[in-house]
Amino acid sequence: MKLQLCAAVLIFCAGGIAGAAEQVERSEVLTMGNQAGFQEARYADDGSLRVHFEFNDRGRGPRLDSEYRIAADGSVDAIANKGNDYFKGAVDESFRRDGAKASWKNSAEDESRELARPAFYLSLNGTPEEYVLLARALIKAGAQGLDILPAGTARAEKLGELKVKGKPGAKKVSLYALHGLDLTPSFLWLDEQQRFFASYSSWQSVVREGYAEALPALGKMQDTQEKQLAEQRAKALTTPLTGPLLIRNVRAFDPASGETTAAAAVLIDKGRIVAAGKEAALSVPAGTETLDGGGRFLMPGLWDMHAHFFGQADGVLDIAGGVTTVRDLANNPPVLAERIKAIEANKDIGPRIIKAGIIDGPGPFAGPTKALADNEADAQRFVDEYAASGHEQIKIYSSIKPELMPAIARMAHAKGLRVSGHVPAYMTARQFVENGADEIQHINMLMLNFLFDKVQDTRSPARFTSIGEYGASIDLGSPQVLEFVAFLKQRGTVVDPTVSTFEDMFLGRPKLPGPGFAAIMDRLPLSWQRGIKSGAGGLPIKPGQEAAYRDGYQRMIDFVGLLYRSGVRIVSGTDGSGGLQLARELELYVAAGIPPKDVLRIATYDSAGVAKRDKEYGRIAPGYVADLILVDGDPTLNMADIRKVRTVIRGDRRFDSAKLFESIGIKPAP
Repeated sequence: MKLQLCAAVLIFCAGGIAGAAEQVERSEVLTMGNQAGFQEARYADDGSLRVHFEFNDRGRGPRLDSEYRIAADGSVDAIANKGNDYFKGAVDESFRRDGAKASWKNSAEDESRELARPAFYLSLNGTPEEYVLLARALIKAGAQGLDILPAGTARAEKLGELKVKGKPGAKKVSLYALHGLDLTPSFLWLDEQQRFFASYSSWQSVVREGYAEALPALGKMQDTQEKQLAEQRAKALTTPLTGPLLIRNVRAFDPASGETTAAAAVLIDKGRIVAAGKEAALSVPAGTETLDGGGRFLMPGLWDMHAHFFGQADGVLDIAGGVTTVRDLANNPPVLAERIKAIEANKDIGPRIIKAGIIDGPGPFAGPTKALADNEADAQRFVDEYAASGHEQIKIYSSIKPELMPAIARMAHAKGLRVSGHVPAYMTARQFVENGADEIQHINMLMLNFLFDKVQDTRSPARFTSIGEYGASIDLGSPQVLEFVAFLKQRGTVVDPTVSTFEDMFLGRPKLPGPGFAAIMDRLPLSWQRGIKSGAGGLPIKPGQEAAYRDGYQRMIDFVGLLYRSGVRIVSGTDGSGGLQLARELELYVAAGIPPKDVLRIATYDSAGVAKRDKEYGRIAPGYVADLILVDGDPTLNMADIRKVRTVIRGDRRFDSAKLFESIGIKPAP
């Protein structure tokens, strides 16, 4: 749902275009500096615009042809989009404006509306070029902005200019912030003619052909703007704890013991817990600040053990949702290091971040990383670099040669690093563990162990669709499954299931979204609500396969329950927006049959243990770091209450959850 200017498409099928003169603009899509796709925009003198856009992301990615009819005043009269979306679902979208009447149709919407004032239709699946058209309209509209169809409002703000050089020559480009489309401003670079020049991020960028060398300069200026916004937000929303604080009148839950102490209090100072227990038994120094918990539930901060921390709103989302520690499992190392530095210096808001470095193999399905190893020498270099830069774990990805995997494990272990990841293609989960893996990411990777006769190349989306097609046939009570689970227990293998990240993927389809965000739908910005309601995040399920995919997904949940009952260690991870999504992950563990108290232990003390931090994190006990959350209700009885975080203490700083959510356009939990 996060706005990515390179993730959608628009098309208007009109006759007579071929004969008009055209201005052709071609841009390239770069993922972590690697060529991943392109956009070609053709502006004709008759007011038509044709755009082709595509990129490849491990076998996923859109391929779109869009045509627009642009009116004399620059507004868009008609759009038609055809092709496929990120998950290869069919795209057939149209928009038309006739006077004051606007009509549009796509896989999830079929609407008409009489317009009382100017508005801009934003496609459900649109190309980067569409945001150029939007930006021009917003610039023309001025400070009051424009209504966005079907919902919301937006405005553009010019932030600065920059002179850049490329093979075609020098250009002066301008940076614009588009407000109202996402949780934080969306950035877009335009040239002197207000043509598309670039959309930049440290992960994936789209840039005018011949100007890739300008991206570092664009990134530096854009990062400066983003850092200023982050620093302003941190200053306004962080309360530093400069002296002792007594949190009193709470029900204190200690995950290690599973016990809840009523009428409790916790005394913290200098970021750590000094004392905890019955309030009447505590000795409190004179002058101590007091926070009355109002009888609420106090517990350690949550851990998201599968994060990718690169969105500008990620830190605010995590802290607002009670997530005080995350493990980042693949990122741009220097960019992540800067974010960590800013957070720890209180110039940004965010959780504690544990770094894991990804290594993949080269090829058409390579992951978004520069760490691509085809031999042991390359692998050793990447392991050494990650170890030297404070990474604690190596995540092996799907395109690594099976014969190279054990060497990477040996290298990592020699450096004191854990080893985890996707099971590489042409390898079983059992072989992955036998050859040195300490942990497996994603529950589908374990299920594929029993589908090796049907799918071996798991670099592509086949690692998802095969679960939908065949997953329900896996008998969790069979000797083969039980023996494998016992093997995982005996080896001490950790599993990071991320069941929530598959929920809408397997259960959502056009006009019928999955249930993953149902509990918080009305709290989200209108643009996010639209994306969720569309069901656009679902896999392209063939007619008649809906039940199979639903049953395959249920088998994932059941497998998590089997792992827990068998003593296999589980950690809580989302591979998504942790501050919003982790609660759903924990609810699904309860649905798998894990008692709520044990789920809370998994999401705190147990995860800290896997990260070798359980002597300092994950408990309410003297000497432990004061990462604490104050919650309405009782998640040991109703896991849904974990969404009702009111106050977050992250060591030596305090946050109001409601104010954090409001700062990024999300309504606080009721």
